[in-house]
Amino acid sequence: MKQQLEAIRAAARTALNDCTDPNLLEKLRVQYLGKKGELTAILKQMGKLSAEERPAIGQLANQVREDIEAALAEKQQRLAEALLAHKLESETVDITLPGTTQKVGSMHPLTIVENEIREIFLGMGFSVADGPEVEYDYYNFEALNLPPDHPARDTQDTFYITDNILLRTQTSSVQVHVMEHQKPPIRVISPGRVYRSDAVDATHSPLFHQIEGLVVDKGITMADLKGTLELLMQRLYGEECRIRLRPHHFPFTEPSAEVDVMCFQCHGEGCRMCKGEGYIELLGAGMVHPKVLEGCGIDSSVYSGFAFGLGLERVAMRRYNIGDMRLLFENDYRFLEQF
Repeated sequence: MKQQLEAIRAAARTALNDCTDPNLLEKLRVQYLGKKGELTAILKQMGKLSAEERPAIGQLANQVREDIEAALAEKQQRLAEALLAHKLESETVDITLPGTTQKVGSMHPLTIVENEIREIFLGMGFSVADGPEVEYDYYNFEALNLPPDHPARDTQDTFYITDNILLRTQTSSVQVHVMEHQKPPIRVISPGRVYRSDAVDATHSPLFHQIEGLVVDKGITMADLKGTLELLMQRLYGEECRIRLRPHHFPFTEPSAEVDVMCFQCHGEGCRMCKGEGYIELLGAGMVHPKVLEGCGIDSSVYSGFAFGLGLERVAMRRYNIGDMRLLFENDYRFLEQF
């Protein structure tokens, strides 16, 4: 039995020295040290030995097991080190080589125009206000002096969630929130998404963007409104750009006006783009209605203000000569990469 144990130790050492595969290494462990391995098979014959022989053979068997386990551990470490060295060598990257050029994305045209408008108004001392897109009927209509029977409050134009909650149809609702929590002087813009029940076509979408502007202070007049909007358009379209105000009606402003910008195709002379008018309608504006001021706790006999609502898509389309609003929402890479 002693000779058998020595033979197992010698065979195991030889097999382990020749082993170069981690999977084969596990098979050798099972072959020599497993429950059905060669060493276990020898130890099962210990009962046949005499009492005098058992201690010596048992000690030798333990020594053989320890030698094989030590040889296994050493070989396992060497194989792991060799594998790591091979991996490091095969995956070495030459950091002196030029890197692979990655395509860099660009801003969406709506984002470009919105950021420009933000910067223009921030330069004029305005701050940026935000408000909820899911809004109460009170802030979207009632506080803005729209009576219950106003057509804009009909379900054919507005997305109602409940009788009292809706998706805002205009960012004008933000001005009510601002005036409720901030006393004059107020000078803010509020860009954001708005929703209306419109069919999708070249000029309409159920989701679009507006930028609401609000100024409230002592002595604010229509001249301040015109000067502010004229400066905005000149910064967007060039110093030669001109605007004109046409009388209109909005429930939350009095007096109200439609604001047209000079056609950049014909520069006011009249062409197909502006339908011979020389100007293109761009936004609505006016002096904040006294009822709106009073409803927000602002004394209309002391303070006055102006407000305007600017359609971001309309400005971007005019800016980049885009003829179809759907292009702004379809995420066509061929279209977007131009910006």
